[in-house]
Amino acid sequence: MNDNSLNKSDAKNFNNPEISVVCPLFNEVGNVKKLHKKILKSLRSLDKSFEIIFVNDGSFDGTKEVCEKLRPLKLINFRKNFGQTAAIDCGFKEAKGEIIITLDGDLQNDPSDFSKLLEKIYQGYDVVSGWRKNRKDKFSKKFISKGAEILRKFFINDQIHDSGCTLKAYKKECFYDLDLYGEMHRFIPAILKIHGFTVTEVKVRHQPRKSGKTKYGWKRTIKGFLDLVSVWFWKKYSNRPLHLFGGLGSLLTMVGFGILIFLAVLRIFYHIPLSDKIWPLISIFLILAGLQLFISGLLADIAVKSYYKNNKKHYSIKHIQINS
Repeated sequence: MNDNSLNKSDAKNFNNPEISVVCPLFNEVGNVKKLHKKILKSLRSLDKSFEIIFVNDGSFDGTKEVCEKLRPLKLINFRKNFGQTAAIDCGFKEAKGEIIITLDGDLQNDPSDFSKLLEKIYQGYDVVSGWRKNRKDKFSKKFISKGAEILRKFFINDQIHDSGCTLKAYKKECFYDLDLYGEMHRFIPAILKIHGFTVTEVKVRHQPRKSGKTKYGWKRTIKGFLDLVSVWFWKKYSNRPLHLFGGLGSLLTMVGFGILIFLAVLRIFYHIPLSDKIWPLISIFLILAGLQLFISGLLADIAVKSYYKNNKKHYSIKHIQINS
C-alpha cells in the first residue's frame, strides 16, 4: 500500500484520536507533501489512533493548495500570517488527542522520533522536549541559539538544552488553561514547569533544510528575548509582583529623597545656592520615576495578562477543512 494513501483504519482513527500531531506551516510548499507522508508513516507504525493538524499561517506560495489534497488531514487556514506561536496555540485548542506532538514544517524534524517522545510520555512525564544535539543549521543560527540558551539559563533555568526545538510531546491537560502569544512557543516547557507539570527531554535527529527559506531573523530574536523576560517575571514574581516593581520603585524613591535631604543640608547649613544646579530636578525625577515604576509597570503587565485570559484570540481563522 502506498504510504500516502487513505485507508478505512485512518478514517476511523482520525475521528477518535489518541495522538494529535500539530504542525504550523508558512510557505513550505516544497516540504509539506513529503512531511505529511513521513508523519503518516510514523503514526501508522505506532498502532495508535491519530489525527494530523496542519495550521497554514497565511502562506502565499501554494502551501494551502497542496495541503487541500492531502488525506487524512485537518487543515486550518489563517486569514494572514500571525506567527508560529499563534499557529501552535490554535493547533492545541483544535486537537482532540490526549497526547499532542508538535513539529516544524521544514522537514528538519524527523517524525520517526515520535516513538522516543511517546516512550517518555508513557513513563509518566507531562512534557517531552526534543534535543537537537547535532544541529544541521548554519553557524549564525547556531551562534544565536547558543546565546539564547545562555540567557534562558540565567533567567529561567528550565533545564532544557534546546527549548527552540519544536519537536515536542505534551499531555492534552497541559493546555486546559494556557494561552500562548508573542514568541512564547519557545518557552512552553518552562511555562508548564512553573505550573507544576513534569518536563524531560530526549535526543532527536535534525536534518538540514532542503527546500524553502528559514523564518528566523533578528526581529524574532528580539521578540524572543522580550518574551523570555516575561516568563522570568511570571516565574519569580507572578504571585508577588510588588517585590519586583515595589523594590525598584522604592530604591529610586529613596535615592531621590536622599539627594533632596543632602541638598537641603547644603542650602540650610552651608548656604550653598542651588538655583543654578540640576540636582534638585534629578531628585524629583527619581522620586516620580520610582512611584510610576511602582504602579504603571504592574498595572500594564496585569492588563495584558487579563486580555489573553479572557479568551480573546490574537489570530483569525478563515476556514477549517477536514480530509478524512
